[in-house]
Amino acid sequence: MSRDRETLAVYDAKATEYAATFDAKPSTALANFIAAMPRDAHVLDLGCGPGTSARTMAEAGLTVTATDASPEMVALASRVPGITVREEDFDALTGTDLYDSVWASFSLLHAPRAAFPRHLAAIATALKPGGRLHLGLKTGTGEGRDALGRFYTYYTPSELRDLLQAAGFTLLETTEGRERGLAGSVDPYILIAAHA
Repeated sequence: MSRDRETLAVYDAKATEYAATFDAKPSTALANFIAAMPRDAHVLDLGCGPGTSARTMAEAGLTVTATDASPEMVALASRVPGITVREEDFDALTGTDLYDSVWASFSLLHAPRAAFPRHLAAIATALKPGGRLHLGLKTGTGEGRDALGRFYTYYTPSELRDLLQAAGFTLLETTEGRERGLAGSVDPYILIAAHA
């Protein structure tokens, strides 16, 4: 996650509520992501929140490193057995050929537009050759704050395809829908599966 103070303050204040709201059975996207992983794959959960997805991945036998910039979210994720959790923002991702896959589910939408290509490039570098990326974002245009004060950058599907291809990714699958979020609004979103 980015280091936007207002956004982090919201997640710190609402970490327990967030965990209760989104602590449901695994989504189809997560089940498909896990099914596509090689045995003993090492996954980075980038912007892990309370560790809900990380827990499911670890229970499926994956090695999981989970990062988030919210201290309260990291505290909750640290209670999940079998995963490594670090308090880090997106810029802390460095290194080459570290992970078999990266799960970035509704986290990179908090990065400023100007930083997004840099983050995608860092993910591509950190992935092993052929590594898989799951990217979940709200769709739209522009930047702004939601009703809770969280900062968002919105992208159209075509923008995202171009940005991912520019970072060296090949798109495998996209899914679009609408869902109610923490702020109570029902927003359009896109899920993208790609490989490096």
